[in-house]
Amino acid sequence: MSNTNNAIILIARILLSFMFIMSGFDKLVNPAGTAGMITGAGLPAADLLAYAAGLFELVAGLFVLVGFQTKLTGWALALFCVFTGLVFHSSAINVPDFPAAANGWLTVLNQIMMMKNITLAGAYILLATFGPGAYSIDARRGVAVAA
Repeated sequence: MSNTNNAIILIARILLSFMFIMSGFDKLVNPAGTAGMITGAGLPAADLLAYAAGLFELVAGLFVLVGFQTKLTGWALALFCVFTGLVFHSSAINVPDFPAAANGWLTVLNQIMMMKNITLAGAYILLATFGPGAYSIDARRGVAVAA
């Protein structure tokens, strides 16, 4: 693979890691919003799951960034994106005492979040399938990095 292609894969990894590093860190320092979503979805142990999600997102984002355990991390993030998209972003929003237009707007944003999650799952499947490129820890460890 050319140096140009490896540089492009590195840029893609940086972009794919950004959201999870930032979101994971935010969940660890301020888990209340995530815990509220988890409670709203009817899942148990909302605080514990919020911290677990934050830790997973932060570590997985860092792994993607540096290209460590990339294939495993790519598949894990793809599954995470599909799961969270379906569980947290697939239904209409109806906040009591909100105007119908505001609930409609929130529902549209929620649908966009679901589409974002499903789209990201595709990117992480590509990363898992083709690897992190030459500029990665996996490449330095002798792990196959590209097809």
